[in-house]
Amino acid sequence: MKTLFRSMAGRWLPAMALLALSAPGIASTINQNVSWTIDRAGTTSKYRLVAYGDSIYAGYNGSISNAAKYSGPTVDAEYLSARWNADIESVRRAKSGAVARDVYENKIVAERSYMQAASTRVVTFEMCGNDGLQARSAFKEQSGTCSYAGMDAAVNNCKTYVAASMNYINANAHANTRLKVISNLYYPGYNADNVQSSCRDAGTGQTVNMRDRFLPAIAKMNYWMCEYARQKGFQCADSFAQYMGADYDSNGDGVIDSDALRYVAGESEAAYVNRTTVTLRSTLRDANSKFVTASSSYDYIQSDDVHPTYTGGTVSAGIWGGSTGTGAPRYTSFTGGRSPIASSYGHERMGWALSVYNPAAP
Repeated sequence: MKTLFRSMAGRWLPAMALLALSAPGIASTINQNVSWTIDRAGTTSKYRLVAYGDSIYAGYNGSISNAAKYSGPTVDAEYLSARWNADIESVRRAKSGAVARDVYENKIVAERSYMQAASTRVVTFEMCGNDGLQARSAFKEQSGTCSYAGMDAAVNNCKTYVAASMNYINANAHANTRLKVISNLYYPGYNADNVQSSCRDAGTGQTVNMRDRFLPAIAKMNYWMCEYARQKGFQCADSFAQYMGADYDSNGDGVIDSDALRYVAGESEAAYVNRTTVTLRSTLRDANSKFVTASSSYDYIQSDDVHPTYTGGTVSAGIWGGSTGTGAPRYTSFTGGRSPIASSYGHERMGWALSVYNPAAP
């Protein structure tokens, strides 16, 4: 019976996962909550990092019952543990498939108690990816005359709920909080979107390149994530730059690509969008091949062409509840502020990008 159950479960679970993340309404989302404590030897102090978001912070890996143990926020918890010589509780309150409004209302607001604990030192969030993905899917299904209203709505919803989330966190996070940081969007499916649409532009009568349409929309979302962060006392971990640009100077402009693509504090939306989608367009690369040198690359995206790659195993997180656990840090110190695998996996890179803003002391 056990063998039969495992065999049947192996066939059912992928189908159930597909239904959970593709069906309309309530079935389109799934809570994937994890609390994991980095238990550092010889320490007594414990502080909390709280992360709110969708499937990215959840560590989604195609399963409705488990997720990556070390998604970006928990990777950052290891950096905090080493920096502060303390135990760090990484609390991830995430909802895979959730749009920005859902993350704001049902995670950040409804589950505010997690950031109100006196032990809280870091609050981070990410959102808007599913707004973009849903708008992209709807656009790909269009025929006849193209409508860009869905993408415009996704950008506007992102702006609305990113700003609302920052305002709410500012008003509700415990006074002991030392760092508030958002992670912006990378572009999943960058190469796959380099195809023509089925619909035709109303002005030209021609089909449009879908990547040409989606890239500026993502750029506008990312600009406002970082710009609102600047305005509202947050830091912005630029995942777009970290994932989409190489870690060397590929175009000979004297700047490493991943640095050149980063948001510049105080620049205008038009300047940022033009710089990332026009001026530096030739340096953008699909994150399935993240080049760390001119001859060496890593795959930052799982086989679904959406979610970041990870290492370090999985924990229970899904329809049967979340995990609470502890474990020793994988690395007790970081030479140069980076783990040996910081550039090898998508979640490891995201965790490092968050970590550069960590305060020197709790």
